[in-house]
Amino acid sequence: MIGKLTETQIDQLLQKEVIGRIGCHSNEQVYVVPISYAFDGENIYAHSYEGLKIDMMRKRPDVCFEVDDLKDMGNWQSVIAWGKFEEVKNNEERNSALRLLLNRHLPLVPSATTNLGETWPFSADELDSIDGIVFRIRLEKKTGKFENRSTSTRQFAS
Repeated sequence: MIGKLTETQIDQLLQKEVIGRIGCHSNEQVYVVPISYAFDGENIYAHSYEGLKIDMMRKRPDVCFEVDDLKDMGNWQSVIAWGKFEEVKNNEERNSALRLLLNRHLPLVPSATTNLGETWPFSADELDSIDGIVFRIRLEKKTGKFENRSTSTRQFAS
């Protein structure tokens, strides 16, 4: 069965996941890039460094954001949202956004190169010293779909 997610289900998926994709466009170029993010119930927050996505979003702040949860090809959820990019420059708001990012529940298993200790991805005691850009996407519209199949209807050859 394929269906639409409710507003509550959309927000739950945005809250649960930590990796999403931003779609932005500028100078006749479209760019889609994965980001690590946090959702506060209204806005997507992220931390980044100068680069193509930041340049493009500064020029054209209308962006699209996508996140999904794929269990298998017949059991998934996906959310697409549209909103406006804003840099968070106010120190109090910036620190609040960084704390939100720091305090996310990370459902991923760490790799040998990832240190999920007290200073990853940054220390809560040193928020003012963190370089880079903190930004939010003020969400204006959200849609979501899902597919839920209890058994596979098609077998694939190995």
